[in-house]
Amino acid sequence: MGNSIIKKEVQDYINANLTTDLHALLLKKSPFPDVSMLEIVQQIKGKQTAQKKFPFLLKEGIIFPPQLNLEQASSEKTAEYKSQILTGNKLIDLTSGFGIDAFYLSQNFNEVTLVEQNQPLLNVVKHNWTVLGRKATFIHQNLEDFLQANKDYFNSIYLDPARRDSNKNKVFLLEDLSPDILEIREKLLDSADQVVIKLSPLIDLKYLVSALPGIFRIEIIAVKNDVKEVVIFLSKEKKAGILVNCINLESGETVFTFTFGEEESAQAGYSEPEKFIYIPNNSILKAGIFNLISERFGLNKLHPNTHLYTSGQKINDFPGRVFSMETIESKQIKKKEQFNIISKNYPLKPEDIKKKYAIKDGGKDYLIFTQSKKGKIILKSV
Repeated sequence: MGNSIIKKEVQDYINANLTTDLHALLLKKSPFPDVSMLEIVQQIKGKQTAQKKFPFLLKEGIIFPPQLNLEQASSEKTAEYKSQILTGNKLIDLTSGFGIDAFYLSQNFNEVTLVEQNQPLLNVVKHNWTVLGRKATFIHQNLEDFLQANKDYFNSIYLDPARRDSNKNKVFLLEDLSPDILEIREKLLDSADQVVIKLSPLIDLKYLVSALPGIFRIEIIAVKNDVKEVVIFLSKEKKAGILVNCINLESGETVFTFTFGEEESAQAGYSEPEKFIYIPNNSILKAGIFNLISERFGLNKLHPNTHLYTSGQKINDFPGRVFSMETIESKQIKKKEQFNIISKNYPLKPEDIKKKYAIKDGGKDYLIFTQSKKGKIILKSV
């Protein structure tokens, strides 16, 4: 893609068509002899994605890559969070992609190197970093080839392995990633003080710790209760325990920190529902610390398989949602009443519940269908 795409008249056309039907637009002839309609649509899709995912790129002169590269890039929010916990002198991103993580991480390093095997994508990133006034060394090379020849030493190596196989199916086991993390682990650790790896939110933490020696920190990063990333830190140094942080960005909730393995010895208390009901955020649920949450906050669980908690007094710094609720009978639910439905450890899904009780969706009030040790119960917000 040439720099004709950033000409004022082309950009004006792109901005004027941000809400146009793109399928219809593709059928039209480009009004510019040196820019195809496919290139124009690619930029429109890029700006649409940037509005939600990385608004800092909504600047004059920015070029966007194909849609797949945009989908694979980290969001501005998660990149910004990672930049707050990574500092040093020399950083290298071995899988820079569209460079969102590298851009934010570069704020706290004196020297930054980006390695990318996709030359057109690297050219886009180099152009954008010039527009944004950020300096770096850009290397077009395969990650494995770079590591084989590398003689430099870095404070931090960052990488985000490809999580799709040759058939474009999503994968998340370490040995199925590209590159294979288990295969290059020792070479990575020979080249830096620490190695930071972004992984799928689907990866199992116990498998991760057992399969990959050297982990000393794990960050479970959610945005608005949607777990986006599991980020691990590796080092050659022996560390006492593995620190785990559960973060729910844009929620106002506190970060929950624990040491991996604490759950094994934690004890949960149990009771029937009291005045307040607690639902842990999804970063907590991903961590699987169901007993530890009960123990740390002095809360009782409703049932071993119901990850809902209760207390008579309100806990204000709980990492999740807190409801004031009462137990009701099903006959107290009136048809066409409006509720948000939550189903936890209950035979029916929210959609089935709405149909069964003829409930309208939405509003300010909540119904929770769940189980305590005594059996099925229905809770209503008060």
